[in-house]
Amino acid sequence: MKILLVCRIDDSGALAFAKKLKAALELEGSDVIFESGTAAVLGERGFLCADTGADVAVVVGGDGTILRTVQQMRRQVPVIGINWGEVGFLADIEPSEALEFVKTLPNGFSIEERMRISLSRDQVHLGDALNEALIVTARPAKMLRFSIVIDGVVAEEFRSDGLLISTPTGSTAYAMSAGGPIVDPRIQGFLLVPLAPYMLSSRPHLISSNRRLEIRLESSKPANLVIDGQENIELGCSVALEVKQAENPALFVDAHRNFFEKVDKKLRKL
Repeated sequence: MKILLVCRIDDSGALAFAKKLKAALELEGSDVIFESGTAAVLGERGFLCADTGADVAVVVGGDGTILRTVQQMRRQVPVIGINWGEVGFLADIEPSEALEFVKTLPNGFSIEERMRISLSRDQVHLGDALNEALIVTARPAKMLRFSIVIDGVVAEEFRSDGLLISTPTGSTAYAMSAGGPIVDPRIQGFLLVPLAPYMLSSRPHLISSNRRLEIRLESSKPANLVIDGQENIELGCSVALEVKQAENPALFVDAHRNFFEKVDKKLRKL
């Protein structure tokens, strides 16, 4: 089995653990390679996430490291996260159990698909998000005006500091902090959460991914689109974004962790 090993590069403990993990897995007969960023810090040979041909990616880090890894993959391969972050909703395995779990992977594993959202403007693809896409003002303390169009009908108009377009997976991330609900990741839908809306009647919406969703930004103030906290795109002042379910979902190794039990456990850390 070919394993891609990715690690957060700002933590010496995580890097030392990744080296130890690589050595142990190679003794078990696995072909283990480092992702290029991780390798550069460790002085090893590395490979781009997009072109490794790996069977599975083992990520040592928090949610940000996992999101970045998924973003960089040209072909989605199953990911298993080892939690070396603050909370780590996307990381199912703790460091103390990582080695024994990863050793079982060559014997076979099941895969859990997580939907991503695809965003485009004027039929030009802007990117895919596993957690969320954030539309936010480029000028602090300025409000934006939005229209939400569902199946060609204007469903809501409001002003706010910004708008989160989240997947169910991302409902436990920024969207939760902004007052959105926790959504079962098996649901296929778009979660819209206004940021600090001017009117209290502007509430979060959960919309089926089977519907046609368009976000219209109608403001004199410029805005940016931030995808999974990784990519920043200038939108300007007036734009219409088409939101769809991405063709290729993210793939995660099923670690047989109950989602609601995991949420309850991790939220007690906050």
